[in-house]
Amino acid sequence: MNNVLGFDEDELRRLAGPRSFERGLGYVSSVSALEIGERSITAAVEGTDAYEVDLTEQANGLTGRCDCPYGQEGNFCKHCVAVGLTVLRQAGSVPRHRAAAASPGRQLTTWLESRSRDELLSLVKEHIAGNRSLRHRLELRAAAAGNDLSAVRERVLGLLDTRPFARYGYVEHADAHAYGLQAAEAVSALRTLTETGRATEAVEVARDAIEALARTYGEIDDSDGVIGNVANELAEAHLEACRTARPDPVRTADWLVDHLLGDLSDATDILLPDYADALGAAGLARAHERAAAALRDCPKGWAEKYLMEQLMRAEGSVDALIALHAADLAPSGATHLLIAQELERAGRPAEALEWAERGLREADPEHGPDSRLSGFVCERYTRAGRSADVLSIRRDVLLQRRSLAAYRDLRTAARAAGCWDETERTRALELLRADARPRKSLGPTGSALLDALLDDGDHDAAWEAATAGYADSRQWLALADLTRDDRPADALAVYLRLIGPLLTQTGDATYEHLTELLLSARVCHRALGTEDAFTAYMATLRAEQKRKRKLMAILDQHGLYHPSSSARLRRKDMRETTQPVSPASGPERVPGGACRDHTGLTGSC
Repeated sequence: MNNVLGFDEDELRRLAGPRSFERGLGYVSSVSALEIGERSITAAVEGTDAYEVDLTEQANGLTGRCDCPYGQEGNFCKHCVAVGLTVLRQAGSVPRHRAAAASPGRQLTTWLESRSRDELLSLVKEHIAGNRSLRHRLELRAAAAGNDLSAVRERVLGLLDTRPFARYGYVEHADAHAYGLQAAEAVSALRTLTETGRATEAVEVARDAIEALARTYGEIDDSDGVIGNVANELAEAHLEACRTARPDPVRTADWLVDHLLGDLSDATDILLPDYADALGAAGLARAHERAAAALRDCPKGWAEKYLMEQLMRAEGSVDALIALHAADLAPSGATHLLIAQELERAGRPAEALEWAERGLREADPEHGPDSRLSGFVCERYTRAGRSADVLSIRRDVLLQRRSLAAYRDLRTAARAAGCWDETERTRALELLRADARPRKSLGPTGSALLDALLDDGDHDAAWEAATAGYADSRQWLALADLTRDDRPADALAVYLRLIGPLLTQTGDATYEHLTELLLSARVCHRALGTEDAFTAYMATLRAEQKRKRKLMAILDQHGLYHPSSSARLRRKDMRETTQPVSPASGPERVPGGACRDHTGLTGSC
């Protein structure tokens, strides 16, 4: 680990994975606006767009956030890697950067402490005059310090108003964070009310605040979950106020039931049993009465059933809960599994297994059995040493659901029983083959047969099956990626075949996919000793695509230069990792056993 920083290259590779780490190497030169704080690092990275990256050094390790599509899914992306690598390469200057970042903060504190009361008051007035958000927050704190409940409610609801942040009636992702910061002030105000002896007022205002945010939650792009966190903090503030104030239990139960069964409950994770202390026996009885009536009126209602499940579980009414589930059994056996899990939690394992076995017997073949139900039974059979019964279940599942997951489960069970021989495997593969349909052109889905062969590592059989028409685009590419070291000519034919359709398309995602395919093709050419052919191919491609400036920039970023820069190309690191994309079809056969794609390049099939 780096002595100055809390991470090193190994940590970046672990967080990103080998593929994103290798891709991040190509973006180091695209890092700009780097700022290094005490525990945070921010920068911009130029990719298919300009992306903002934030790295944070925490006690339990490094975290990264990027606003690229992959980063927004919570992944430590290639842009985070590039920023991390840039900082590591400047490790010697990090202490100076951090000292410089801390210095302005200390200077500001010293300066503020030296100002008089009138000077500070004038400064605050100056800023609130031009900052609506700051003015609202300070107005709320002033109202909370007084005794005007209506003013507090007005200020809290004002902080939850989305209109100042909405464009065309919708709060976009770019504005959601700022709105979340403002909305969080409402939570602080509610907690202040509770802490200063005004918990009864906090209960009332919190209810209004929860409903106000819930009404607008669907109009906010909350991809990062910032607003969802605020909504849950509002709910927590309400719960804290209820536990302190102990409001009327029947009225509180009615509000909770109305909220949980209404259309505005999705924003929060309120669980009625959490209010058991505040509700007491009278409140819980009222909640049960209301929930039971709602379930009678709407026996198929998900919200009604879920609320009753919560109450029964909190009351410890296992048999009543089982009866509730048993009244509406799913054809997949999923409900049987729920009952089995409840019984096992209640310390009744024999009854749990009976219900799970019943689920396997009663499951409709068109809908089940649910894979989790099969796993539940097999896990308990395994503990009991019933390997033959496990194998029987896994065979039945594969017969009903011919998928890679079912094949893997059968393989595991057969190996545990000591009978995963050629006969068992052949029988399983024939089931998958019978379910597959050879295709002349590639369709949207492939065959489980190809997936199973790839999963077994039987690449020769996989090539044979793919050539016979059992592969879709994903499987063709996976096969090429897995075998290009041993069969570079065959893999090259697949990669080149994929490039053609992409050349007629536009868009950042298309350009990224095209670049990755070209990188893979280059690896194959190098293995074949035909780099000159690739250089000529790139010259033609770049000439034909030269108007696509974004594409040209991405190609340059990854070392796919114009032939005039071929010396730089040859110095490029031989080790490359690419992201699989969807191939278009297998190679075309030509006389002599060769393969030919649209480029005219040939190789052995």
